[in-house]
Amino acid sequence: MSSVEHVVGLAVGRGTGAETAAVFERVLDRLARSYGSDVAVVRSPRTYHSYVSLRPCAAQGGRGGIEEIRRLTLRDADHYEGFVRERAAAGTPVIFRTAINAQTLYLVRQRLRAVKVDALNAGGARLLLVRDQAQGFYTGDNEHRPGHVRRVTEFSREITEQVLEYALRRARREWPDEGPDRIVMAYKFHLLDGALDDWAAEFAERHGIDVRVFQPDTVNRNLIAHGPADRTVLVAGNEWADIMHVVLLDRFGAGRQEDHCTRNVHLHPEAHGLVEYQTVHGSADDLAGRDLVNPVATVRAAAAIAERYADCPGAVAATERALVRVRKAGILTPDLGGHHTTTEVVTALLDALEPGAEARAAAPTARPAATP
Repeated sequence: MSSVEHVVGLAVGRGTGAETAAVFERVLDRLARSYGSDVAVVRSPRTYHSYVSLRPCAAQGGRGGIEEIRRLTLRDADHYEGFVRERAAAGTPVIFRTAINAQTLYLVRQRLRAVKVDALNAGGARLLLVRDQAQGFYTGDNEHRPGHVRRVTEFSREITEQVLEYALRRARREWPDEGPDRIVMAYKFHLLDGALDDWAAEFAERHGIDVRVFQPDTVNRNLIAHGPADRTVLVAGNEWADIMHVVLLDRFGAGRQEDHCTRNVHLHPEAHGLVEYQTVHGSADDLAGRDLVNPVATVRAAAAIAERYADCPGAVAATERALVRVRKAGILTPDLGGHHTTTEVVTALLDALEPGAEARAAAPTARPAATP
């Protein structure tokens, strides 16, 4: 493995995870070969549960019920956190992960202080969405008693400032000439006794940036009435961003949920800023084993990782050109109105893939992609 130029992590969940992972590896391998780039994919040895797979798996273990589901969830979370830490310590910069159980994910996101990042464009108004996944109402622990579930969550000044600092740095990289104009925070801050307001105000004064904290419904009203102002950084708690991410994608022209991938960045010092790519769509357990899952988001994730982390310049543009050709040819999965399988769509896309001048310049003699 030491001779491999680029290493990419891979974590696979149940549902359509195996099919999605196969698409990812196939496209990444093809792009790497086109550019003569050595890429090794290191897969987590554990297949993680989706929400749908938990209950029958718990029942098969002979115990079943809430406690067994909690035990399996914690085991998955501990293992995936360990895999991320291991990859980060080894210098792996990026992981592609298929969909897994949300409770598992949020335990890991809380421990490793994750944010989700997406750049959007609303008719020329540039918007950077930074979703705070490290704290708040999706994180925390459950306490059970008969007929009741008590969920305890937490916000902290330290994590809030870390999220805001990352958002500010990322926005300055996104818009290097101008920088961000403002930070808008969408949180249920009225429930926090004024603490979040104070933290935001102190951050704004210290960094010389306009930071405004709004209730989620106020942010929605302003977006509907006026649209986003240019160079706005929208830092949002999970309770709003989880629902609105898909709406923002649709409203601001970034595409359908099923076609989109996003990035999660782990801010914990021991995670070394490792980036995790995922599709926006879920595990789609009802499609498992049927070769019908829409591969577009996974294809885009593979192209983004190839370009940004595997020395394949132009891979994203080349992949987008191939997607256009495949779409115009009517080669689509059923969710898009077509009648083709996942495998058929990916095969057609790879046949249409022409990396172009960037690949020829980067790799006059293609070398095969390495395998672990």
